[in-house]
Amino acid sequence: MENIVWHPHKVSKEARSEQKSQKPCLLWFTGLSGSGKSTVANAVDEMLHEQGYHTYVLDGDNVRHRLNKDLSFSDEDRVENIRRIGEVSNLFVDSGLIVLSAFISPFAAERRMVRDMLPEGEFIEVFVNTPIEVCEQRDPKGLYQKARAGQIKNFTGIDSAYEVPENPEVVINTAELTLRECAQKVIDYLANRGLLQNAEMNAKTA
Repeated sequence: MENIVWHPHKVSKEARSEQKSQKPCLLWFTGLSGSGKSTVANAVDEMLHEQGYHTYVLDGDNVRHRLNKDLSFSDEDRVENIRRIGEVSNLFVDSGLIVLSAFISPFAAERRMVRDMLPEGEFIEVFVNTPIEVCEQRDPKGLYQKARAGQIKNFTGIDSAYEVPENPEVVINTAELTLRECAQKVIDYLANRGLLQNAEMNAKTA
């Protein structure tokens, strides 16, 4: 971009990560409304926090209150919503944090766009694969009922598509597993990848 130059920082991502005794990454929770994305993300966040890790949760509704309040739910604005969140998530990861982002993010191309923003291995797609029938039964915000009544347009799963992830790193179904089991499955993946190798030490020094 003309007249804009990237300004390098003297404190590197590696230095920030080392200071926190952790390996940063982005856990990207995707799934239908009511699938349990935010609930599981917050449970994982709490477990990591208790172990002494430095984390932050980005939630779809919360972000639309401020940063993305100018965006609608059209397909075009959904793409822009995810692009902005991807950039914010990338900055947080660059600061050395373990970031948990919970967004429907219905389109594969946009999830791939965010994956490509980060170095190899730092984007971890968590597909909350809860059947739409279960999500609709829960309907915690009454959105499915409104969508069925035609009061909400472009609602994912009803009149707007959700493209199922082809190769997510983690798959969980909140209709089959308890909340703790879902969160533990994510934690186990991080541990097996070597991203939580200092968990025991962090728990003792937190």
